[in-house]
Amino acid sequence: MTAPGGAIARKPRADAVRNRERVLEAAKAVFSAGGADASLEAVARRAGVGIGTLYRHFPTREALYEAVYRREVEQLGDFAEQLRNDTKPVEALRRWLRSTVEFVATKKGMMAALALAAHASPELNNYSRERLSKAVGALLDRAVAAGEIRSDLSPEDLIRALVGMCLVHDQPGWQSTVSRLLDVFVDGLGVHNSQHLGQPRRARKIVSRRR
Repeated sequence: MTAPGGAIARKPRADAVRNRERVLEAAKAVFSAGGADASLEAVARRAGVGIGTLYRHFPTREALYEAVYRREVEQLGDFAEQLRNDTKPVEALRRWLRSTVEFVATKKGMMAALALAAHASPELNNYSRERLSKAVGALLDRAVAAGEIRSDLSPEDLIRALVGMCLVHDQPGWQSTVSRLLDVFVDGLGVHNSQHLGQPRRARKIVSRRR
């Protein structure tokens, strides 16, 4: 691979890649627990690396926040692909939504800093919204095609409902409460009569607006 200026770009060393992953995993845990004020020194200690190693990979706090956020989004997208192949449609949707609750917990801890990162990188929000909508959309379509989930909602509807559940619960133990509500929500999406079967999303939205 050739870098700008004609220099040969070297592939990162295996230990450097491992250190970066350890820092990201540690940052996820530290930020989820400690919020935006959690120190980078705490991240380095949890990752088992020196603070200099952390700064070599992530020169600013915002760069680390953004990297953690992007990594979480990518992992959720990859998990959706795995679930499409390995799990029954409704269970796949349920498991993905539960994983997204953990993602929201991480994001809550970084909310203030993510606002700065998003300001420095305006496409960050668009990237996450498109990636997550695509992931849950594939799972939703599969469940609808199997006749197990009502078809009058969109991927964006699911994400809004999930985020709404997470935002109204901000007390210790809120994740277990949201997981319980999530089960109620998914069970409520089950097909209860034939009018929901096989109807395209766009047609359903038109019908609902005429009521």
